Amino acid sequence: MKNVFNQVDAETLIRRINNLRPETKQLWGKMSVAQMLAHLNVTYEMVYEEKHPRPNAFVKFILRKLVKNKVVNETPFKQNGRTAPQFIINNDKDFETEKSRLISYIQKTQQLGQSHFEGQESHSFGPLTSREWNNMFYKHLDHHLKQFGV
Repeated sequence: MKNVFNQVDAETLIRRINNLRPETKQLWGKMSVAQMLAHLNVTYEMVYEEKHPRPNAFVKFILRKLVKNKVVNETPFKQNGRTAPQFIINNDKDFETEKSRLISYIQKTQQLGQSHFEGQESHSFGPLTSREWNNMFYKHLDHHLKQFGV
């Protein structure tokens, strides 16, 4: 799996994002390209902002037991998989705003680097290794960029 903490890999992701256009159509699923970018931004909002409520201890326990491994392993996500409610984007989003935000988040993550994320507490899963953080970030980005053909 590619590494979001590696500058070359981060730049490759950004190039793929820059190949998107407001009129780019999805190959599967229901989100528009702007909604997809906003959807991807949710992951980073959970890391860098206090925008989303944290799950209580019971829900976090369930997420760790039932969801964590699927999110942090290296197995790609399946098409049309289920997502958590906070990741569902139903309203229209501004393509350029969401694109700019996502690129900034990717750059920030790469610049903070692997050591910053080692043992860092996840919003939903508790402490993760830097490898688990990378897998979560990269495979989510890659999955949705493939969804839109880039």
